[in-house]
Amino acid sequence: MLTQSLLALIGFVGWTVLLLLVLAALRTGVVLSGRKKAHEFAPDGADVSPFSNRLCRAHANCLETLPLFASLILVAHVTGQGSVTDPLAMWFLLARIGQTVAHLIAANHIMAQIRFAFFVVQVVFMIIWGVQLVTG
Repeated sequence: MLTQSLLALIGFVGWTVLLLLVLAALRTGVVLSGRKKAHEFAPDGADVSPFSNRLCRAHANCLETLPLFASLILVAHVTGQGSVTDPLAMWFLLARIGQTVAHLIAANHIMAQIRFAFFVVQVVFMIIWGVQLVTG
């Protein structure tokens, strides 16, 4: 049975894959236009455009957080403690999407603060879950 937590995990994976597809489409366009060869891209995307750089970082941010989120969700599920993560799981996903969107919009002081706020929400949720899963 798909719980709210498992749906949020699937959503997080889907969001990460979507960012990868956007990045692949962007790079494919650059290659097809003859501006770069497929093997010439910098890993951080800065050699294409500021947006490409933000997209690469946003995707990397998802890859950095996904294993932590997935581990907590799966521990909750396997141990029958889904009630710990279910109430906040979709809010976590929304905070992740908010962080990514803020990252993609611009790289300025205000957007960095917004990104950080969304990040803090995610970290706080993971700390709460971790403590509750261990003590529950």
